[in-house]
Amino acid sequence: MGMQPATERGRRTRERIVTAAAQVVAEKGALGASLDDVGARAAASRSQLYHYFDDKTDLLRAVAETTNDAVLGAQEDLFSGLGTWAGLVHWADALVAIQRERGGKGGCPIAGLLGQLGERDDDIRAVLADGFDRWETSIRTGLAAMVASGELRAGTDPDWLAACTLASVQGGLVLSQARRDARPLRQALDGALGLIATYRTTV
Repeated sequence: MGMQPATERGRRTRERIVTAAAQVVAEKGALGASLDDVGARAAASRSQLYHYFDDKTDLLRAVAETTNDAVLGAQEDLFSGLGTWAGLVHWADALVAIQRERGGKGGCPIAGLLGQLGERDDDIRAVLADGFDRWETSIRTGLAAMVASGELRAGTDPDWLAACTLASVQGGLVLSQARRDARPLRQALDGALGLIATYRTTV
């Protein structure tokens, strides 16, 4: 692992490099992105890159961590409402709205990196898996709150429903990306919501 900066200036420099790397990866792919590309985008010298990162793999690991934080951070307010049926529907609608605005482009950034790097570097795969784990935990926490409040029946399995829901999100995003159409994500999430609805105590 590269050096973690001790000063605010160092932290800003490292963050600038990681941001630039994420942009280059988004444009050229993880394998096509070079350290020279990143240095040019970040206005950072080779010595600065190697000061903060051991090598390209170390930098890509930081990009994976940043990608997790960006994807989950963008949903933070939505996650806070998942303890109610209305909040769950609002979260699903928001994900679909984003894909509709993008014309289905982009897919899931975490899954995108996993497809490029997951079979090449186990450490990066583990970082991205943690992103999915955090995402699933947020869904599970909301569902568990619905069980605790009585909105979902006692005995409902939040772990299973959360796994099914995240799988629906990911499958829907892949198909939306392939078809350049938000409808597959809408259909996948409607299926997940329909499954959860079978455990509701009220309609």
